[in-house]
Amino acid sequence: MITTQLTPAQHAILAHAVEHTSGKIDWFPDNIKGGARKKVLDGLSNRALITSDGTDWFVAAEGYDALGVARPGLNKKQVGQFEANLDRIIANAEGVPATASDPELEAAVTAAEATWVKPRTRENSKQAEVIRMLQRPEGATIGQICTATGWQAHTVRGTFAGAFKKKLGLNIVSDKPQGGERIYRIA
Repeated sequence: MITTQLTPAQHAILAHAVEHTSGKIDWFPDNIKGGARKKVLDGLSNRALITSDGTDWFVAAEGYDALGVARPGLNKKQVGQFEANLDRIIANAEGVPATASDPELEAAVTAAEATWVKPRTRENSKQAEVIRMLQRPEGATIGQICTATGWQAHTVRGTFAGAFKKKLGLNIVSDKPQGGERIYRIA
């Protein structure tokens, strides 16, 4: 389980709201005024620890979790359809058999996962692409590499000198045909 780290001010604000105002945020420490209050609220909101009803801020479920306090009104006997589906998804992710399988829900989860952007790995990074280009028998020009990566020419040259030669120990050679553009290769 991942615990959310709170600053002392965030902890004090959330704890006061939970203990004194049923989760409504209406108190701030004396040293947090004006723009600082907005920054604290923005920080809590960006981390989904608080939520707004349009005029007031309230501690969100994640805020209760961050404090280690039980969420209010959480009664498993009155769980709505959304919470029931969420419980099944969590149970599936944790390897615990769900009480009932919902094929429609499973199809929706599979479809959503298919749209997720795959993170870059070492094999599909721009650096790996440049190395593949330099390993080709014909090599690559600075212009070709710029087109493939979206980098500027000085970035390509800097990558040759820093990442490739110094860090990776690659031997980059170049030659310039008569009247042509300089071509780079890994020797």
